[in-house]
Amino acid sequence: MSIALACRTFGVSESCYRYSAKLGDENERISNLLVWLTHAEKTWGFGLCFLYLCNVQGHGWNHKRVYRLYRALELNLRIKPRKRLERDKPDALAVPASPNLV
Repeated sequence: MSIALACRTFGVSESCYRYSAKLGDENERISNLLVWLTHAEKTWGFGLCFLYLCNVQGHGWNHKRVYRLYRALELNLRIKPRKRLERDKPDALAVPASPNLV
């Protein structure tokens, strides 16, 4: 049976059948750079890492692609909860002894 006939039988286009992803090496390179950056600069989040890769190293990668890999590697920084201020409770309202007194 030919590939064309098999693809028509199962309702799959031939281009989809023959497709092979070519970005595996590039994605691995991005992943390695992200891991290196986050270990070198522990306080940098995704934004600073992406800006460093684009502006300093001159890579022209799409931010959505880099962020997808950043999340897949689970490199996101923990969001620290805000500390609540401890405030003294106000005194109870004083009740006037007689009318027209404040």
